[in-house]
Amino acid sequence: MSRERARRRAEREAELARGRAARQRRVSRRQRRRALVRRLTPRIRWGRSGRLARHTRGERAAIVLLTGAALILLWTFVDDLALRVALIVLLLLALPAIVVIALDRRT
Repeated sequence: MSRERARRRAEREAELARGRAARQRRVSRRQRRRALVRRLTPRIRWGRSGRLARHTRGERAAIVLLTGAALILLWTFVDDLALRVALIVLLLLALPAIVVIALDRRT
């Protein structure tokens, strides 16, 4: 009787060992695949990047609000349509220079 139990226990342990080995192969294969995908995919920088990254959110809001206010003032106080359009185009062309002069932090 005890030999039979020992044989069944050995079979169960062998089956568990085979299951563990198969599971370990799957896990290592998945880890290798993930490492390969991680190596091949480009890194995405989630932070701010580009020209607008130089300014804080408040500075960007100020740029937009002041530009909008200038556009409204131009539209309100200038009567001639051609002059309005010319001044708005001039404002939009000069805006990057104004922003650099007013907010640039180069030292």
